[in-house]
Amino acid sequence: MMADIKIKLTKSLIGCKKDQIATAYSLGLKKIGNETVQPNNEQTQGKIKKISHLVTVVEE
Repeated sequence: MMADIKIKLTKSLIGCKKDQIATAYSLGLKKIGNETVQPNNEQTQGKIKKISHLVTVVEE
């Protein structure tokens, strides 16, 4: 079974491309400081890669 990962939005979405904002929203991140726990799978890894400059990731 794959472990979950905790994702935290650390930078603002202002000035980001629309697809990056949509990716952050799909992960449940809307404001700076929001945290979410997601399954560690290929879909989540792809989303994190797209907005890696805006988030920090901690494996649980």
